[in-house]
Amino acid sequence: MGPALNRRAVLGLAATGAVASAVPLATATPAAADALVPSLRIRQAYRRQTARAGGAWQAMISLTEPVVADHADDVVEAYSVNKVAVAVAVLDKVDRGLVRLDQRLEVTADLVIPTGDGVFPLDGAYPSSVTVGHALALLLTVSDDTAVRLCGLVCPALELNEILVAKGFPMTQVVPVANPNRFFLGKTTPRETHDLLRALAAGTLLSPESTAYLLKALRSQAAFTDGVRREMSSAERARVATKAGWFADGRNEAGVVFDAAGAPLLTYAIFAQGQGDPEDFGGTHPAVRARAALGRVFLDATAHLGGPAARAADAYQPANGG
Repeated sequence: MGPALNRRAVLGLAATGAVASAVPLATATPAAADALVPSLRIRQAYRRQTARAGGAWQAMISLTEPVVADHADDVVEAYSVNKVAVAVAVLDKVDRGLVRLDQRLEVTADLVIPTGDGVFPLDGAYPSSVTVGHALALLLTVSDDTAVRLCGLVCPALELNEILVAKGFPMTQVVPVANPNRFFLGKTTPRETHDLLRALAAGTLLSPESTAYLLKALRSQAAFTDGVRREMSSAERARVATKAGWFADGRNEAGVVFDAAGAPLLTYAIFAQGQGDPEDFGGTHPAVRARAALGRVFLDATAHLGGPAARAADAYQPANGG
């Protein structure tokens, strides 16, 4: 069985949990072993970290095939992870010529969520205006909550949901309210969020320009660093496109790990509830600590996979004013 086993079969067994007993490394082909080792390391790390943190978990993690599928079809509260889906819907309208990134949006005091995440509550000078591109950048990096309302001005809730359904994500939906331009961020499943990100990274979800825009924001140094990207250098962080979401006792994160040459390598969607103090939204929360440990495993376990290193054209360079 070992010599004839191909890489797809190995990863398929890994996804079912049978791989450890079914395919001894000593009898696997080199290609099968290359796939088997990272799959096992990631799977074991996921089990170890989630057991340590406790609570409930739902996740989908894949390389070329699923590695972890833990309650992957459960419908869960997405929280700010669904801001990626919101951005996809807005950028779909950009691709169709219905919205422009340089289109200006009026920011009035009644739009600003004073207790939410982001920078708009810190401004203190309204009315003002920003572009659609600015709103999306803040939505995807510092997870600005007011930016959700700004996106709703150009992509109302019902239209947003229709776009996501048309793209194949019927369970990833926002929740409309009386005002058609406002909504709660709604629900998803780990599998749908995983598949949305996988399609995005593959370039099949949006135009090349919108794909590059969205992934650049999620891979930027301004994007979330408390979770999967915590134990990484700035160069390593630039290889990970990620979006986190939190509310009440929920702690979620989803994204894509790219190889050193810039090709998508690993996709993850991890949702968690009930791990600890619901008032702790920082890096000390048990679920966030678990994701930080997993992020290091994602990189280390797959270090030998993918293409050769290539310096990114927009590699991070700090500035010093001037």
